Amino acid sequence: MKYTIKDFKRDFPNDDVCLDYIFGQRYGKDSVCPKCGKTGFYRVSDRKCYACAWCGHQIHPLANTIFHKSSTKLTDWFFAIFLMSQSKNGVSAKEIERHLGVTYKTAWRIQKQIRSLMTQDNPMLGGTVEVDETYVGGKRRGTRGRGAEGKTPVIGMAERKGGIKAQAVRNMKSSIVIPIMRRNVQVGTHIMTDDFSTYSRVKEHGFKHGVINHSAKEYVRGDIHTNTIEGFWSQMKRSIDGTYHSVSPKYLQTYVDEFAYRYNHRASSVPVFHLLLERLVV
Repeated sequence: MKYTIKDFKRDFPNDDVCLDYIFGQRYGKDSVCPKCGKTGFYRVSDRKCYACAWCGHQIHPLANTIFHKSSTKLTDWFFAIFLMSQSKNGVSAKEIERHLGVTYKTAWRIQKQIRSLMTQDNPMLGGTVEVDETYVGGKRRGTRGRGAEGKTPVIGMAERKGGIKAQAVRNMKSSIVIPIMRRNVQVGTHIMTDDFSTYSRVKEHGFKHGVINHSAKEYVRGDIHTNTIEGFWSQMKRSIDGTYHSVSPKYLQTYVDEFAYRYNHRASSVPVFHLLLERLVV
């Protein structure tokens, strides 16, 4: 379902509408006062809070949300969420800075906070799952891919015609990779990998294992391949290079989460913008 800029401007024309939306999502239409137990709240003028119509107890709907203690207008926040929900390749802090007319520091914080809404969901993967890794970091001379210095490995698991889980890791030793697979993939699942030695003990942990020999330039053999996860890596790395240019290891996981979230909701009947709004009050 498409959600356009016209829809956004119609639904969220000003800060009052945005605040009412957050209050409604967080407390519902028939909110019960935690102090007197009665229903009925009214908006306090010139403040971002609501008061009980009976006892005057105040509720602050922005507390403990990404908007907490922010002086940036709610319409700007919502528009930034809209931008990040619409772009397949991500939105840089510089672009948010230009759109909103805020400082780069503010734009970077807004982007970081919105990205915190895009954490990966918990459901286990099953069926046929492709497992592969990629390496993220700046361009350097010498070895590329496995064995490259100064790059951070990211392990990914992609269920065919399903979702993706991805996690930045310190290294690709089996002692790190196998527990991640066990936490995210159902036992008995058919795992597809290349011939990297880290994956050689997959069967010992209750998985079925199909191996494609990339070392011999073999990329597909029947239904054994890792093309799904490699397609995801290609999209993610092109976007990081083209939109963000570089990502520090400290924040890499949040960027991985961002692209995994978009991928996992690519076929959603609910616009990603609304899915993110629902997470504002979780």
